[in-house]
Amino acid sequence: MKKLLLASLLAISTVPVYSQSFDDTDDILNRASQIENLEYKMMVQRATQTAIHYMPAVTQIDFLKATRRDLNGDFNDVVYVNEPFGSEKGFLTANDTTAYAWATTTSKNGPVVIEVPAATDKVNYFGSVVNQWEVPITDVGYKGADEGKGGKYLFLPPGYDNEFGTKQELESQGYLVFETDTYLYGFSFRPSLTNGATDLDAGNYAKKIKIYNLAESNNPPKTDYLDATDVAYDSLPYYNETFFQDIDDVIQENPVRTQDKAMVSLLKDLGIEKGKKFDPSEEQKKAMREGVLMAYAHMQSKFVEPDQTVSALWKDENGKPLSQWSFWNFGPQAQLGFPFVDEDEVLVDKRAASYFYVTYLPKQLGGSTFYLTGLRDSEGEMLDGKATYKLNVPADTPVEDFWSAIVYNMETKNFVKGADRVGLSSRNADTMKKNPDGSYDLYFGPEAPKGQEENWVPTGGEDYFLLFRLYRPTSKTFFKNWMLEDMEKISD
Repeated sequence: MKKLLLASLLAISTVPVYSQSFDDTDDILNRASQIENLEYKMMVQRATQTAIHYMPAVTQIDFLKATRRDLNGDFNDVVYVNEPFGSEKGFLTANDTTAYAWATTTSKNGPVVIEVPAATDKVNYFGSVVNQWEVPITDVGYKGADEGKGGKYLFLPPGYDNEFGTKQELESQGYLVFETDTYLYGFSFRPSLTNGATDLDAGNYAKKIKIYNLAESNNPPKTDYLDATDVAYDSLPYYNETFFQDIDDVIQENPVRTQDKAMVSLLKDLGIEKGKKFDPSEEQKKAMREGVLMAYAHMQSKFVEPDQTVSALWKDENGKPLSQWSFWNFGPQAQLGFPFVDEDEVLVDKRAASYFYVTYLPKQLGGSTFYLTGLRDSEGEMLDGKATYKLNVPADTPVEDFWSAIVYNMETKNFVKGADRVGLSSRNADTMKKNPDGSYDLYFGPEAPKGQEENWVPTGGEDYFLLFRLYRPTSKTFFKNWMLEDMEKISD
């Protein structure tokens, strides 16, 4: 017993003790009284922190707002295209090789059903359904819950009271049932084309998706399909007072989750309050603009600084980078399904920095696509939109499907606006010049080098970054035996 008591006392003695003088206030009252424009400065601080916190929810609500504004659509309308995106579209790091289908729905009025069509011999989907905060709920297609057979995905709202039966009872009726903590859900499905299928086939396949409330399942209303092929559809977030209009929309359309209540309280200083109209004063708008500027700067720094959002893929035995190419470093979140929450904290910074430039992460991260991020050239300098660079893509690039290199504007994380071409891929092999060894030299800059027009991607003279995608890598460890060369600057 004495030994146990001694051990306990020793343990207590290891707790750090900080000296404190109770007559040394550091003149805090007097110094605090000299702060000018206190209320405004607090508004700016609260705008900054809430913008960072709500980043993923804003990226998701902007899809609904774009559908309403650009297509006169609404909840449950399926948006599709008959050809891949071009520079007229506004999406965070979308690809230019896929005819997407997407939509937003809500369970605010009760459980909602999304019918995903079965795979055909020409088209099948891969993609995910996410909640308001971009947390993946389920994947679809061959690698999803329906395993390519198609299915009725049923989403139960928060606080569901078994009005239509328990989860188990609904599953026995053939539904794929998911409990959720938000009302709003979004999906983005990418078609995989086989046996000579075309993008037009993908557009027609999108018209097999159905969305309706469970209460209407006996006689579902007709789903509307909105063709955005020739529409300048813009789902980008904008970092001004409209960012906070987006936040207000999120709060009004969803229940407030426990982990968000503190932020909801802070937002009152900016005129955002559940159940009340958002009508900010000019001073509040000014604070929003100043605060979201700080938030943007913070997230941008997390994007470009090494080992924050992206990390070097190729390193030597001492951990020194062998290449400037990076991979998306999600850490344990990739295995957990991207909740960005662990047992101790909400990973606010990591979550914001990720959804600052991506959307629709999968529930289960598979090996169908691998992304390399190019921020710097071979000398370690950030890519300059006014300079010209060369990238050699080897003949033995380890893909079973194809590779793709796309330019994204550094400011918006979208395609370069107005560019006639946003990327190149091995699907362009018929028109690109090939080297004698089977490799391709790609060129990036404001103007095409003479004679290399078909191998050139315009940068618009603006700062940018690259995403090099490998579709269906030959193995999960392809990078152990293969390395992509760095971007080489060939002229200023």
